[in-house]
Amino acid sequence: MYLPAMTPAAENITIQLLEKHDALPYDLLLLADPSREMIDAYVPHSFVYVALMQEIRIGVYVLTPLGEKKAEVKNIAIHETWQGRGLGKQLLTDAAAKARELGFEKLVIGTGNSSVAQLYLYQRSGFEITEIRKNFFLQHYPEPIYENGIPCKHMIMLEKQL
Repeated sequence: MYLPAMTPAAENITIQLLEKHDALPYDLLLLADPSREMIDAYVPHSFVYVALMQEIRIGVYVLTPLGEKKAEVKNIAIHETWQGRGLGKQLLTDAAAKARELGFEKLVIGTGNSSVAQLYLYQRSGFEITEIRKNFFLQHYPEPIYENGIPCKHMIMLEKQL
């Protein structure tokens, strides 16, 4: 799979922390996690960052502390119109930088066994597979999830030293 280089448009992206009183970008968050209930469970204990292009929200990631030394990217998404332009990699790089600034030493991210492009991106970004949570999506989501024609059953956890 080929990931294109950064486009001039990607260089105009700003990433900023969402304030607690700001409305959550559910349209973006639901691209990565189809359960609003799950999102509402982890967002209150997390930092939500939005990617903006000329004040329009085109991406998001959620950084959740897992203790003093580890944080997790719980959600990361780019609006469909902007996918394939290197913005996911840009958000992932920013998440690692923000986690490091906050004093974390490890960054964790999880994705479904059917998320082929995400697994590629995460491993290319220095993450290594550390765990498979069998039947995670079958146990935590009421409706079956399919990606790339593959049933999404298991959560693959990856970790990166910061």
